[in-house]
Amino acid sequence: MQYIKQIDILRKQIKEYKKQGKIIGLVPTMGALHEGHASLFDAARKECDIVVASVFVNPIQFGPNEDFDKYPRPIEDDKKVAETHGVDILFNPEVEEIIGDNLLAFVDINKLSDNLCGAKRPGHFRGVCTIVSKLFNIVTPDKGFFGKKDIQQLMIIKKFVADLNFDIEIIGCPIIRESDGLAKSSRNKYLSDSERQDAAVINIALKHTVEMYNKGEKNAAKLTDAFLSTMFNIASAKIDYVHIVDENMQNVQTATDGNILAAAVYIGNTRLIDNHILGEQICW
Repeated sequence: MQYIKQIDILRKQIKEYKKQGKIIGLVPTMGALHEGHASLFDAARKECDIVVASVFVNPIQFGPNEDFDKYPRPIEDDKKVAETHGVDILFNPEVEEIIGDNLLAFVDINKLSDNLCGAKRPGHFRGVCTIVSKLFNIVTPDKGFFGKKDIQQLMIIKKFVADLNFDIEIIGCPIIRESDGLAKSSRNKYLSDSERQDAAVINIALKHTVEMYNKGEKNAAKLTDAFLSTMFNIASAKIDYVHIVDENMQNVQTATDGNILAAAVYIGNTRLIDNHILGEQICW
């Protein structure tokens, strides 16, 4: 595995692979790699000749009171995970390499970022789209791999790729979960032992709500109330949002297959997200 920190070196290597007709896959990450990331590497390995993974903690997607400074950066561990799962190039640039000291051009998106995490974290998806578009332009991949846990991010990236005519296939990959159903996340490391036990209830609430839907309940308000009632007795939990939305991330009144049950919950000071696409098989 090559470990590269400079854009010009990466571009030179990618051009060589392109001359050889290689199919390039990109997995953008913020590091602190876990089994969820590994599943993306595995998916890319199956479909591409060359797998590029980026590790970049993106400062412009964090709000002023969020966890940029304490976000985990275990790069030596990340190298081992990436290499074990067949990554050919690990791109780990410094902030100055990607952003410089006077970034004036940004990629933004309307409507899809107005709800859920976009409403709760103003400017978040502007930061995500800007850096992902820069990575696309640097790596010029044929395929990009993103996890469905960040479902709003996935839908937004698919839309801006289509709208801005990037010649990239965006592939959404399944949520990877702990044995008790909690979605894998780099932020799970922030949880104390008691908070980790409480966090498992997010999955219980999600599953309970999905089962209600599968049994015939379609009223979105009743479904989200069921989620909230399941979480009610968890002292460390604070609901940030729970909604059922369509593919444009807009709330619906009547749920149907293809809609998304999406939730963000604070367990103590740690914000966790999870979701399920209604009509799809329960995978936990």
